[in-house]
Amino acid sequence: MSSLRPFNLRSGAPIILAMLTGCAMGPNFKKPAAPNTSSYIVGKPVVTTESASGAAGGNSQHFVAGLDIPGQWWTLFHSHALNGLIERSLGSNPDIKSAQEALAVAKENVYAQQGAFWPSVSAGFSAARQKTSGAISPTPNSGALFFNLFTPQVSVSYVPDVFGLNMRTVESVKAQAEQQRFAMEATYLTLSSNVVNAAVQEAALRAQIAATERLIEINRKMLDVLRDQLKTGYTNTPSVLAQESQLAQVVATLSPLQKQLEQQRDLLARLAGAFPNEDLAEKFELSSIDLPKELPVSLPSNLVEQRPDVRQAEASLHSASAQVGVAVANRLPTFLLSGNAGRTALEMSQLFTPSSGFWALSSAVSQPIFEGGILLHRERAARAAYRQANEQYRSAVLTAFQNVADTLHALDQDAKGLKAALEADHTAKVSLDMTNEQVKVGYANVLALLSAEQIYQQAEIGLVQAEANRYSDTAALFQALGGGWWNREDIAKNSN
Repeated sequence: MSSLRPFNLRSGAPIILAMLTGCAMGPNFKKPAAPNTSSYIVGKPVVTTESASGAAGGNSQHFVAGLDIPGQWWTLFHSHALNGLIERSLGSNPDIKSAQEALAVAKENVYAQQGAFWPSVSAGFSAARQKTSGAISPTPNSGALFFNLFTPQVSVSYVPDVFGLNMRTVESVKAQAEQQRFAMEATYLTLSSNVVNAAVQEAALRAQIAATERLIEINRKMLDVLRDQLKTGYTNTPSVLAQESQLAQVVATLSPLQKQLEQQRDLLARLAGAFPNEDLAEKFELSSIDLPKELPVSLPSNLVEQRPDVRQAEASLHSASAQVGVAVANRLPTFLLSGNAGRTALEMSQLFTPSSGFWALSSAVSQPIFEGGILLHRERAARAAYRQANEQYRSAVLTAFQNVADTLHALDQDAKGLKAALEADHTAKVSLDMTNEQVKVGYANVLALLSAEQIYQQAEIGLVQAEANRYSDTAALFQALGGGWWNREDIAKNSN
């Protein structure tokens, strides 16, 4: 008869280690490669834009390839009011706070899932008053029908991650936390960009209102001239009525602009986390905001690392990849190791006697055999979700490159448009002044005056809009390139 050989701990260690650590099923995530492209647009990119001296934001802008983006990119506009409003918005806006709490939730879910790597330990105590049936053997040794039973015990259970089910689940929730982190960065970027755009729009509306008020004053003065001429017989009533109509039309354009300005102020208050009745101290004029002269153009290979939405899509792809491993592992055996130890006694004073102790050790394994196709189709669904996430990532990358290309085209055309708008405004003003003088001395009729006034009004509004476009599209470029979140002080502290 053969004798049982004692267990060799050294030779059995690899087996125990394999059961404890396991191996991860499913694909190992591989970070997508950066797009193989060296340019954002077709043809040779513009290096320096045209200038429009004399207009707000009329300086030329120079594009610098590979120039890094500061974490507080809006400070490049050199506006203390804008800096203060954005900082207040970042500290008070509820969308930011919501994103921060969502990230905290995701992190706690990671910590919770990591707890599955450890054994589960629980303790219990029960006390009962019981009566046994006299028709069967008595439960206590004493033969008493009535007795008390006190049972304290400790239970330990452990599920070895043999096939990496928990490992892949932790990997998935970590990727979800990373996804939420970049969702928060996207919220930061969107909020700061929205504040800059709202401030620029407020400044543009103020400039349009000022231009409209100047036009109203011009029209009123010209109406006074025509009325005086009517008294002396140099003009007729229809000409005066036509000028009165022109004045009324210009006055009518003022209220919509003022309404837009008030609504823009409401928007700025909301972005800053304030109520509309809390009037903001900051008021913006285009002349008080500098247009950055040097603009960064990140290398195309770096864009996917800088854009929060692309990084968010990458994290989603990583989570979907890990979920494939989870679905595969769910189809494989699971193991359970458990044990419990305690004491049972009829009296509290007997709990710690040598004879009151008990213990039990057990192990179990289960293997799904027939689930009606549930596990198979869940695995197929996980693989399809991974392919979906892969296409969503590709879509995010394409959108990022499109955004940069769009803003580069816009900035080039904005500079040309501003130069043309400035020339048109200057010409229209000269024409209006000449027509005014001619009407005063009788060399031009009121129709020529009305035409000159309308052309000048359009030129003034067009100039303001062209000025605002340069500021807005400059902010859009910083947003398209990722906004420099990696250079923020709080990010640097967390990475140390």
